[in-house]
Amino acid sequence: MLKFSKMHGLGNDFIVIDAINQEVNLSNEQIRFLADRRFGVGCDQLLLVEAPQSADADFRYRIFNADGGEVAQCGNGARCFARFVRDKGLTDKDTIAVETVSGLIYPTLQADGSVTVDMGKPVFEPADIPFVAEELATTYMLAIPEHGKVEITALSMGNPHAVMLVDNIDTAPVAEIGPLVEVHERFPERVNAGFMQLVSSEVIKLRVYERGAGETSACGTGACAAVVSGIRRGLLANNVTVSLPGGELQISWPEDDASVWMTGPAEHVFDGEIAWATLNQM
Repeated sequence: MLKFSKMHGLGNDFIVIDAINQEVNLSNEQIRFLADRRFGVGCDQLLLVEAPQSADADFRYRIFNADGGEVAQCGNGARCFARFVRDKGLTDKDTIAVETVSGLIYPTLQADGSVTVDMGKPVFEPADIPFVAEELATTYMLAIPEHGKVEITALSMGNPHAVMLVDNIDTAPVAEIGPLVEVHERFPERVNAGFMQLVSSEVIKLRVYERGAGETSACGTGACAAVVSGIRRGLLANNVTVSLPGGELQISWPEDDASVWMTGPAEHVFDGEIAWATLNQM
């Protein structure tokens, strides 16, 4: 039997698996089955808790989207990861050093049950996002077939993001524009498409169409990217409340060349088991 936990961060939901105390070797087809909301367990992403590969870390953190593809970072997942390893007795630390594909992150469990994560420094150099552009700029124009051009901010928070300003988040063309931005040829590894509405210099509303998952209730790295985008454009303060369909995150970016900090909830839903015989049919 494969043991797992179902968790969520503001409705962005995860299957979290301890791959330290049980042998786990899932194929892309098996991950897609587990993520399927009709035939499997259902999730936006599957998270693996593994032993670290370096002496500087307590754990290794791997993330797979619902389509089976592995990605480098997930902010809501990082909070759930921290809550999982603490609740399961895998650590007694409040601050945990966690390896990801994009480097070390340091989630900290707060007394009120929320989790604060040092999400690392944003990356703007186009080649490192990756994004095809002749030179570094604050914003770029992106041609969208049958929709004209949209202005975006392109950056990486361990995964690529394109952030667009919209007048009204409720009527923003997320379902129409999101999939087209996700697979745009200027983003060779695809991209998360963020739609941001300014409420004030300290509050924004946000919807995110995530690569490999579609629109989700919340996207932690997307919230970080949106706030960084707004600060770089001179529109936002250094501490911002991000209102997502699933709830609110607190995002702080003190200054250029500093890490972005994210604070928000991480909720356990249930524990379960699934037979390997079922998975091996995939």
